[in-house]
Amino acid sequence: MSEIADLPLWAALPVSLLLLLGGTIIFTGAFGLMRLPNFYQRIHGPAITVTLGAGCLLIASMIFFSATKSRPVIHELLITLFVLMTAPVVSMMLTRAAVYRDLRGQKRHTGANSGDVYRFPEEE
Repeated sequence: MSEIADLPLWAALPVSLLLLLGGTIIFTGAFGLMRLPNFYQRIHGPAITVTLGAGCLLIASMIFFSATKSRPVIHELLITLFVLMTAPVVSMMLTRAAVYRDLRGQKRHTGANSGDVYRFPEEE
């Protein structure tokens, strides 16, 4: 508890703002995940949440621990780099798997050589 009381004002302001901003972004992404109607729209909420919300929380953590330990704490940079590099790839792979699943389902219903153009469920 003494670490929180010893946090200087120059570090307390950006940490609190980044925590509020990150929490708001994460809440918005979670709300979008809950409310959007289909998978292709729902995939955007977590993608934005991971990149922006987690980035804000990790930067706030880095500033907080650097200020309280009186030395640079950069462990969070490794976590941020890992999250920023893997989150878009995971979103892309999930979307491709869903499109592949939908296309396979469409071929079963119309025949593999029918030549019909696939339409997403929202367009029908």
